[in-house]
Amino acid sequence: MSVLRLPLDVHEPRTRRTLERVFAAAFTVRRAVQRDARARVDAYWAARRERAAAGPDAVRGRLGLSRSGLEHAAYRHVDGAPHVRRYLTKALAMHLAGGVWEATERHLFPDASGRRHGRPRPGGWWEFATIPGRARSHTRARKWETFRLVGSLAGHCAAFEHAGRLWQPRRMPAVTATAASGKPVRSWWEHDGPLAIVCTGLGGGDLVVPVRLPQGPGRRPVLEHYLADPNRWHKVDLVRYRDPGAAGGWRYEAHLMILGPGYTSPAVTQRRQAAAQLERRGGVDVNVSNLTVVSVPTGPDGGLAASRVARTGEHDAVLAAQRLRQRRRNRALERSRRAANPTQYRLSPRQQRRADRRHAAGLPPVQTTMPGGPRVANTAGIPARAYRHDTLTNTYQQLRGRAAADGAARTRAGHTRARITAAALIAVHGLGLVVEDTDIRAWARRWGRGIHAFTPGMLLTALRRETTAVAAHTGRGLGLVRAGTRHTAWTQHCLCSQRVPKSLADRRHHCPGCGLTGDRDLVAALIGAHTVLTDPAQPGTARVDWDAARATLDRYGVETINGGLQGALTESTGTHHPDPHHTGGRPRRPQPTTGQHGRWQGARRTFGTSPRQPRMSPTTTPVGRTTPERRDAHPGLSIKPGITTGLRHRP
Repeated sequence: MSVLRLPLDVHEPRTRRTLERVFAAAFTVRRAVQRDARARVDAYWAARRERAAAGPDAVRGRLGLSRSGLEHAAYRHVDGAPHVRRYLTKALAMHLAGGVWEATERHLFPDASGRRHGRPRPGGWWEFATIPGRARSHTRARKWETFRLVGSLAGHCAAFEHAGRLWQPRRMPAVTATAASGKPVRSWWEHDGPLAIVCTGLGGGDLVVPVRLPQGPGRRPVLEHYLADPNRWHKVDLVRYRDPGAAGGWRYEAHLMILGPGYTSPAVTQRRQAAAQLERRGGVDVNVSNLTVVSVPTGPDGGLAASRVARTGEHDAVLAAQRLRQRRRNRALERSRRAANPTQYRLSPRQQRRADRRHAAGLPPVQTTMPGGPRVANTAGIPARAYRHDTLTNTYQQLRGRAAADGAARTRAGHTRARITAAALIAVHGLGLVVEDTDIRAWARRWGRGIHAFTPGMLLTALRRETTAVAAHTGRGLGLVRAGTRHTAWTQHCLCSQRVPKSLADRRHHCPGCGLTGDRDLVAALIGAHTVLTDPAQPGTARVDWDAARATLDRYGVETINGGLQGALTESTGTHHPDPHHTGGRPRRPQPTTGQHGRWQGARRTFGTSPRQPRMSPTTTPVGRTTPERRDAHPGLSIKPGITTGLRHRP
């Protein structure tokens, strides 16, 4: 199954108010069911003797700790609140209770590793984002659904398509039930006009929200894949996101689930087929500041290839600007909270001294609207009143909405960059990649900011997903596999199988035996390319094939590998640091360095030549002669003799 996100047009005030009240009613019922589930769980764990005598199933049945038990609890809440019934149906309450039961089930029953989730707790209003819908019946025609997508793609295009392109107005018009001929019809089942989301059965009447289809170049094949066949439509969920720029502070979407795989463009299919045909095996070395991939051919043809995704100075500058903006926003949030709840904070030392002076002089005390001291707490440091009970202003909520929207945008942009980078790496090195089985969470305890700046976990996840997708699409290879570090120790060995101990601070590899010299990460990735696993699902079965490693050393020679690794080390992976503006404003964009001919100048090269290459498109070039002078073209990717080393992870 796959999901298509359909934006909803809620500019009409009445529609927006109704939709907001639907979410408010759903949140009320869901919170009540969560409280019931928490109380029943506490009673279940407290009945130790009954569980030992009658069994856990009998105790859960008596307490109603089951999906049907929570659903009936939701029915009772709806029946006991007539005002909720105006904007909520029992079917919606049933689906909300089903979501609560899934969280409760993960707490009651351990997973395969024996771990349980925490006790269910009532969620907050700002975290409540999804109202699940009812799946469509594919065996019975016209069976009632919770949220129904009505209309057709042909009818939507007939209403808003002009000159072969989809042009939708800024504010979508109201949708009424019409047939293909444009005549009104009585039922939404016969509607064949523009697409809309309909929720029937509400006490205040049907909720009809127009749908705005994504428009632009390349969108038409995606829409036809998801919307051309209504028989594949399976389920519709109503989702909201915080958006300070939208009316009401929320942006609404309908997530349409279809029976079938997602859309894959012909270009992606062709790229994956080409990547699956590459007869190469590679190793991936990842650390806090860069990710290095080195691969060798498995056949007689081809040469070494290496790519590096490195943390750059431009990335650090953008991250510093984001942190500064977040610190300023946090200070504004703190000021707003203190101003709205002055009785929950103590006076600052300066404010207290002024109050003491006025009291000693017999003057009336000054009403302090912004206390600057710590939170009022007991001797253990616990606040006298929980933060969730504070009064929050509209300005506070707007700032929180902006922070949430910015964070979501950064996360989406990071995932997109990681996906593009992974696709570029797979296009060069193929599917046979091996990475060390390391726990990045342990790195975060020591290099928290470095992990956040480079996000190696996000890159590895994207690389794993891309290799899995290519392997599943073509039926070749296993994708990215993990190798245990105990029996391999890539960074502590040389390609000639001699052990070369290095500390974490040593970033250079030098083997006294064979003379192999180069960057530590590149040598480690090169050794990882010769790692084999008896069982790919078990990282502990990994061993280095030293016979194949020595054969690679004999095939290319120490001098050729040294030249490539040395060139990779001296190639600049950073960018020009932004110059501060003379007015003290934000730094300028990185400016290129001009040479004697007025053209862009790149980093000094010590090995190989580099024609102009598009960014994020790693390729390999044949061995060239040493060119220590600066090139008259921007290097783009750092391309070496059969080694590519400059694939940048840009912020």
